[in-house]
Amino acid sequence: MRIPTATYRIQFTPQFGFENARAIAVYLADLGISDLYASPIFKARSGSTHGYDIVDATQLNPELGTTESFDALVGELQALGMGWLQDIVPNHMAYTSENHYLVDVLEHGPDSSYTDYFDLSWNAPFGDRQERVLAPLLGDFYGVSLENRDIQLQYEQNGLTVNYYSLKLPLRLESYTKFLTHNLGKLTRTLGRNHPDFIKLLGILYILKNVPSEVAGKQRQDQIAFIKGLVWELYSTNDAIREFVDENLEVFNGEKGNSDSFNLLDELLNDQFYRLAFWKVGAEEMNYRRFFTVNELISVKVEELRVFNNTHSLIQKLVEEGKFTGLRIDHIDGLYNPFQYLERLQEKMGDVYITVEKILELTENLPENWLIQGTSGYDFLNYVNGVFCQCENESRFDRIYHNFIGSRVDYPSLVKEKKHLILEKNLAGDIDNLALLLKNISSKYRYGNDFTLNGLKRAIAEVLTLFPIYRTYITPDGIQDGDRACIQEVIRQAKEQTPLLQHELTFIEKLMVLEFDNSLTQTERDQWIYFVLRMQQYSGPLMAKGVEDTTLYVYNRLLSLNEVGGNPSHFGIKVADFHRFNQKHQAKWPHTMNTTATHDTKRGEDVRARLNVLSEIPDEWEEQVNTWSAINRGHRSERQGFAIPDRNDEYFLYQTLVGAFPFSEQEHESFVERVKDYIIKAIREAKVHTAWLRPDSEYEEACASFIEKVLDSSISAEFLEAFSPFQQKIADYGIFNSLSQTLLKIAAPGVPDLYQGTEVWELSLVDPDNRRTVDFEQRRAYLSAIQKQAKTDILILIQELLSHTTDGRIKLFLTTQLLKARRDYLSLFQDGDYLPLEIQGTYANHIIAFARRQGNQTAIAIAPRFLTSLIQPGEYPLGESVWQDTHLKLPAGSFTWKNVLTQQPLQAKETLSIGAALAHFPVALLVSSAE
Repeated sequence: MRIPTATYRIQFTPQFGFENARAIAVYLADLGISDLYASPIFKARSGSTHGYDIVDATQLNPELGTTESFDALVGELQALGMGWLQDIVPNHMAYTSENHYLVDVLEHGPDSSYTDYFDLSWNAPFGDRQERVLAPLLGDFYGVSLENRDIQLQYEQNGLTVNYYSLKLPLRLESYTKFLTHNLGKLTRTLGRNHPDFIKLLGILYILKNVPSEVAGKQRQDQIAFIKGLVWELYSTNDAIREFVDENLEVFNGEKGNSDSFNLLDELLNDQFYRLAFWKVGAEEMNYRRFFTVNELISVKVEELRVFNNTHSLIQKLVEEGKFTGLRIDHIDGLYNPFQYLERLQEKMGDVYITVEKILELTENLPENWLIQGTSGYDFLNYVNGVFCQCENESRFDRIYHNFIGSRVDYPSLVKEKKHLILEKNLAGDIDNLALLLKNISSKYRYGNDFTLNGLKRAIAEVLTLFPIYRTYITPDGIQDGDRACIQEVIRQAKEQTPLLQHELTFIEKLMVLEFDNSLTQTERDQWIYFVLRMQQYSGPLMAKGVEDTTLYVYNRLLSLNEVGGNPSHFGIKVADFHRFNQKHQAKWPHTMNTTATHDTKRGEDVRARLNVLSEIPDEWEEQVNTWSAINRGHRSERQGFAIPDRNDEYFLYQTLVGAFPFSEQEHESFVERVKDYIIKAIREAKVHTAWLRPDSEYEEACASFIEKVLDSSISAEFLEAFSPFQQKIADYGIFNSLSQTLLKIAAPGVPDLYQGTEVWELSLVDPDNRRTVDFEQRRAYLSAIQKQAKTDILILIQELLSHTTDGRIKLFLTTQLLKARRDYLSLFQDGDYLPLEIQGTYANHIIAFARRQGNQTAIAIAPRFLTSLIQPGEYPLGESVWQDTHLKLPAGSFTWKNVLTQQPLQAKETLSIGAALAHFPVALLVSSAE
């Protein structure tokens, strides 16, 4: 198995394809990257900017380049000794007419060869629902869209289709009869009954009416293709038939303003295997499983072996050819049976490096029986971020936040409230489906005979709302002790909070922990297991939408803690907990990924590093934020006695400005637009005053206007004069937090992962802001100059970098030096023990230090934090004058050290002065080989 030394995430887009990646391959190798980490590269919806809306996993995305350009990129990487870690998407595909598998299902219904590909109600093994597949893709109500002529019937060589803008859905074969017999008398009079083409048309109609119902699959598709070919031949060669078809299209498509004229098309649409609907309908009626609450992403039944084999065929080929050397699994928790999936994946792919996108709560463990190397790194992100938040100031930040917004906020209560909101507004249809399934099960037992659908729905909602983790992993083979304990605790809390649902909750617990009655048949046992596995698939989406995409935009105490997989009610992480986390990783998951930014993070890694500085200076922060709000009071709008933005959104905005304000004045204009777009997304996600389902344009426009005014120097000179010095101060201290964070990520157990562009300052906001174009030419020039100067006089280089910290070269220098050290001492960093080091002296709480040891080799990482009380803005945390008597106790056996960042030697035996270790650079990585 190839274990990456360091990965670099690239977001492929139509504007940045295989050839663009090939152009930066040498730069990445020079930087110290061992493996390109690629966003999905399989055929996706046209124009996709992220690649997760896949339409065919058996093809490369032609918008990223040709097969030849892909092979050229792989060849370039291999020539440089680099691997390829590929993000794959087993859970879902795009709901679009470009998805030929789905289109086949929508055209042929149960007779499609691909019916088992998608998670439809048709495929529920214990259900009997055969209603039309919902297509909630309309931008307005169905009736309005129809009578506005937004829905139109069209005819082309491939047959009749219903078109709605770019959406093009086929009609089932039976609909051709209705269409072709409409006003057939006119064609009879035009051609005459004995005309050969008219006789052919009658023959086609006869065939249409007599396609044997028992014919299915490929044979049926061949017959349909034959019939469509005959119709197209007549349409193409006979002007009268062409005119007949075109006139029918005009009639069916109706006349705007004449409601009755749309009856024909309405009847035709009612005959299809799908039901076109307003997109908002998907929140309350749903008969296919989605990715979270995204209607345009339909879930795949990858648990079906045929589906697994097909969707992984190209992946397997590229692994076997050595082009993919590792896989990252997107949204593992969405799968029906993750353990089974991972078993099949290893069996098919062999001994290849695999990580999974998995959100773990702070004290939650990754299932140890999973055949993987670890996670994609959100767990590390939240631990390393948390150690830069000063835990001791939690109560003061509570007071500041609550005083500013004018109310107290209880985080656990808020989480529960927002989860209930998502269940009611976004997942109601999905919960209905679970309740129906549970009703069918409970009605077979005397102790469940009286359960109502409404009661079961409320009980399911209560259980899902109280779930403290993304999901459990119960399988047909049984339940782990940890999952059992989790379920029992959730049921206990649910019974406390909803005492009227005691019996329903007891029944759900009985099912979830697999307490089968002896009298159950095997079919009944299978039905229980099916419910449990389905239930597990919905706790994750609820957590993601209720917490990450709602609560984290409402609970704004300190935004650096509001991150994917994070829990902002934990005000920071103690150093001892950070060390325990790393020790656990080294023992169980030594090759897991360590990340600090991804395409899904809420804000850039250096934005968080800045915001963590606020945790050190609560009094100054309170004074500043109150001053700003008073200055800007006149810029707020008012509606019915309430100010816009409200105090909570205003507090959110000020933190955003402090964290993301660019170093360069040249970026100011684009920054204003970026923040406006970001705030609109944030307040919609918060779902308090506006939401995606019910946008409030007045509130949104007032927020955008507020941002424009406060950032306009001609209007808000007073605010900017008050804001800028404080923001610059935070940015200065944030630089040192960022350098320390970079050191910890690369030196800790695990594979360090860099998100594109983050080798210099990363001040982006949530997507799509974090998918902006990266200036690789600038980074290449920076790196070349740094590496050239480092060979001549590295200390002069460091002095120059320290005097120009805002351009980001200092972070690039640190990154490439650390990655070089990882390569030079690869076994030490991949397999070495992790030893927390004891810090003593005046500023012991301001240092995080650990050793990595293997055999006679030792490396020590030293990362400062909480610098606002040690140095003034513009000063550097260097030397004995700053660190005074602060020192660390060295592990036994080493005397001569070298700082691999500065290339300077250091002598120390039992203790090491922090001032000596940090004599030239703000962080240190020391390496020694004991005699």
